[in-house]
Amino acid sequence: MPIDLNEHLRQKNRNYNDSNSSNNSNNDKGGGNSGNNKNHGFQTPKMPNFSMPNGKKMAGLYLLAILAILLFLLKPFTIINSGEVGVKITTGEFDPTPLQPGIHFYIPGIQKIIAVNTKVRIAEFTSVETSNYRSRDEGSLRNQAISVLDSRGLSVSVELAVQYRLDPLSVPQTIATWGQNWEERIITPVIREIVRNVVGSFPAEELPTKRNEIATLIDHKFRENINGLENRPVELVSIQLTEIVLPVAIKEQIERVQVARQEAERARYEVERAKQEAEKKAALAKGVADATIIEADAQAKANRLISQSLNSPLLQLRQIEVQGKFNEALQNNRDAKIFLTPGGATPNIWLDSKDNQRATSVSN
Repeated sequence: MPIDLNEHLRQKNRNYNDSNSSNNSNNDKGGGNSGNNKNHGFQTPKMPNFSMPNGKKMAGLYLLAILAILLFLLKPFTIINSGEVGVKITTGEFDPTPLQPGIHFYIPGIQKIIAVNTKVRIAEFTSVETSNYRSRDEGSLRNQAISVLDSRGLSVSVELAVQYRLDPLSVPQTIATWGQNWEERIITPVIREIVRNVVGSFPAEELPTKRNEIATLIDHKFRENINGLENRPVELVSIQLTEIVLPVAIKEQIERVQVARQEAERARYEVERAKQEAEKKAALAKGVADATIIEADAQAKANRLISQSLNSPLLQLRQIEVQGKFNEALQNNRDAKIFLTPGGATPNIWLDSKDNQRATSVSN
């Protein structure tokens, strides 16, 4: 025992000191040995005094060591990370208050803490080929594409992605009610049922053209279902309708309809273009006709103005002017012959007798 060892060392030290005292006295009596010892400067070594801890201190050290070992082995604490909340369970009873990010202690064997992810999660409903092609993201739930029968009983495959997350304030109640596999009870079966009900009400050939309408209906019905649950455990972020896989016969039919529709559009375009060209030509012809009519009306109006301006004195004046021109012509060509029309009011014509091929008409 430590106490016996300490007492043993003290007793040994006392015996050693007594032995040294006895030797020193003998040396003093001998004289010669004393002188030799003094000459050599010999000193008796002293043993160190060991201080051993008492029983209470050792018990405390043992207790701290045991606590450290238990703390390492049992690990009675949990660290909740950002984007998570903790749920403390005491003897099977869920604490209704969620634990926020940080370190939290519990009693091993009586309590436990589970960390629940509250980040946005994705439930994908895809085909096997698409699922193998894409890498699996953290927090994503992969499911097979949803097989649906349309309104005529044709098989259609629908692929979509649902983004959602847990309500952090109601996580303990959600886990207590639905369990840790709550997604397989709240998300997967509900979305399959809603997609089958919505898509099944449309014929297959109308699905591509009514894609947005179908996605809106699915989103609306899913929100209604989630909001109707107790404590509103899940918050829906969005639903993306990624793919609608139609039967081969329906695809070919849609392609034929699209080709015929394109041909009809092209023919309609050509007819419209020809109609526009005809209207353009008709408008041009109408413009020319209108211009001709306007010009004729202007000419007629000018003629009327001219006829209204003619009177007897004016005609006599014009006749005198023409007769003067004839007189000038006779002065320059005395062999010319003059022919006057009856009345003398119309233009007179004269011909040069030396050149029968040349004729000149003199007008007003």
